[in-house]
Amino acid sequence: MTSAISPVRSIGESHLTAAPRALTKRRARGAQLRGWLFVIPALVAYAAFVLWPIFQTFRYSFYNWDGVDPAQWAGAQNYKTVFSNEQLIGVIGHAFELILFFSGIPVVLGLAVATVMRRFVTGRMSTVARTVLFLPQVVPLVAAGIAWSWMLSTTGVVDEVLSKVGLGSLAQSWLGGFNTALPAVGVIGAWVLLGLCTVLLYAGMTKVDPALYESAQLDGAGPFREFLAITLPALRQEVAVCVTVTVIAALSAFDIVYISTQGGPGDATMVPGLEIYQLAFYNRQVGLASALALVLMVLVIGCILPVQWFARRGAEQ
Repeated sequence: MTSAISPVRSIGESHLTAAPRALTKRRARGAQLRGWLFVIPALVAYAAFVLWPIFQTFRYSFYNWDGVDPAQWAGAQNYKTVFSNEQLIGVIGHAFELILFFSGIPVVLGLAVATVMRRFVTGRMSTVARTVLFLPQVVPLVAAGIAWSWMLSTTGVVDEVLSKVGLGSLAQSWLGGFNTALPAVGVIGAWVLLGLCTVLLYAGMTKVDPALYESAQLDGAGPFREFLAITLPALRQEVAVCVTVTVIAALSAFDIVYISTQGGPGDATMVPGLEIYQLAFYNRQVGLASALALVLMVLVIGCILPVQWFARRGAEQ
């Protein structure tokens, strides 16, 4: 009797378990479909406003076109021009020089300021300090460029202060000198990005367990040793985000340069973003501008990928 009933019972149990599985699969497919319904509008917008323009830029880079007349096939000539023209190579070099100011200064100073805030500034004062430091990030870049152009002129605040403290011999038109214009633009960018880096790094420091600092102090570690052994390793992700944002800002700089110097004097502050704009809309060399834009995109990706890889590797360890 047992042997005769057990197969029937096993068949019944299989039907009972198969029904919930089928229902679960249908629900999963329904959830997946609803998910795609939410994602599709964003994908369509991304394809229309990002992927399609990139494709069009790639296509235009192989033509000589003034934007009006029929385009003429140029092959890889535009790319050869980008890598052989001394002016365009210098423009790309200016972007990498700006990385030292846009990325190096905000990240290093941001680490220092955030560390001081964590150790000595607490409560309401900490909120006020972070708000004041973050204000330049909120100010439109056009307004920041205009304000700094006034301050760095020969009659601006900077030269007036130098004259008052007996350093009048150093006063000059900071944005008008061939040797000082690019560093002056870099200082403006550093000022804008310092608050963002400080706030991000300070937020990362607040996640560090205070017990680690207490243990380090009991072992006799000083502030500098605490920073190297505890704070800096814990901020790997935040530092990577700051470097990513600031490097992109340096390589794609346009607003500040256009407002403060317009690429001058000469080509001393000409950067790829401004050069692309002038090539496309002033010189009517759309193909060459497209080639330079794609080279710039590759440079941005090439600079960002190692930073992201470094951050992910640190997170896995």
